[in-house]
Amino acid sequence: MTKRSTGFAWFLGLALVLGVLAVIFRPAPPPVGPSPEALAEAREATGGAQTLQDILARQEGRDIDPSFRQSEIGDDTAAGMAAQLGTLGGESDSEIWRALRYGYDTVEVSAGGDVARVLMQDGGMGWYQFRQGPLATWGGLALLGTIGLLALFFAFRGRVRVDEPMTGRKVTRFKAFERFSHWMLAGSFIVLGLSGLVVLFGRSFIAPVFGREVNAVLLTGAKFVHNNLAWPFMLALVFVFFLWVWHNIPNRTDITWFKMAGGIVGKDHPPAKKFNAGQKIIFWSVILLGASISMSGLSLLFPYELPLFAKTFGILNDTGIPQLLGFGTLPTELAPQEEMQLAQAWHAIVAFVLMAIIIAHIYIGSIGMEGAFDAMGSGEVDEAWAHQHHSIWLDEIRAKEGSTEPSAPTRPATAAE
Repeated sequence: MTKRSTGFAWFLGLALVLGVLAVIFRPAPPPVGPSPEALAEAREATGGAQTLQDILARQEGRDIDPSFRQSEIGDDTAAGMAAQLGTLGGESDSEIWRALRYGYDTVEVSAGGDVARVLMQDGGMGWYQFRQGPLATWGGLALLGTIGLLALFFAFRGRVRVDEPMTGRKVTRFKAFERFSHWMLAGSFIVLGLSGLVVLFGRSFIAPVFGREVNAVLLTGAKFVHNNLAWPFMLALVFVFFLWVWHNIPNRTDITWFKMAGGIVGKDHPPAKKFNAGQKIIFWSVILLGASISMSGLSLLFPYELPLFAKTFGILNDTGIPQLLGFGTLPTELAPQEEMQLAQAWHAIVAFVLMAIIIAHIYIGSIGMEGAFDAMGSGEVDEAWAHQHHSIWLDEIRAKEGSTEPSAPTRPATAAE
């Protein structure tokens, strides 16, 4: 690695990390508009109804306590309409709709099922604010922070080289179907991740720069690609699980690998089977998080048909964990729209976590380690690389082949010898 590339990596990593820290620890903007006390005082002049300041505050994205109007749903003890004079009496249209919004009235519909029964669903605004606020902010920071830290690590550690000279003798690490399954999973996930980022950040970044028309075209294409590439992703996830699950069961060699920090610190390299402890973490992260993403994705592909959270919350309530953590009793009766909002939020959160993990995996498999890409490129690796990173696996391969040669590679003879 040249001094120029090292300096650039330091600069890139430091800039990204400082940028992430600046966003995280930036001072909170001063509150805009009247204080909550001023809003409450203004409502006294309107008899408790919302004011212009309330409307402007909501447009600014500030939290407004709805309790002042949530209970204003009319007086059902008033005389019937036939006994009233003029316009005096019971509930007005606005009060009826407010009751529907906050779930006071039981609604009956003649067609459409449970979905049509929800005439007003107040949780949509909360979901939108979470999506545009914490989700976009912290998800973006997670990805940029991961890239920045990897750039700093590369500048500090450099590429993990093969200590011994290459022997020129190859050993098959992954067969054709294994590589096919891996690349189908990796390729579909990358496109799914990019298309998901377009959907999430399109309005914030693409539309202001390239215009709404370009953003609309990209969003339409991203939605089509995202929905259809979900199927090869889930299929490849099943392939990869059955191909490698037995090689990723934790064992004692993983303890040694962790003690030696995977050979990243120092010059010694721990012995490992076909997959070392670090690769096992990647494997189980992909399987478990990928399965969770798939489940929530199926719920979104078939809206209102595969509810996930009401039953899940009920099971969690029975364990007592939410109450122990201070969340109280989780709701077990959710409107179909709420199920979709929770599924979308969970889908995006888990996807961000897995994307950060996969970025680290891509780093190790490309510029981070010499010879690592060959394992999934051609499927064959040099014996020197195999001995350094997976010596136990190399011994097992040689034993199957009936070879009596030691696992340590020998330098190939030259013409002078």
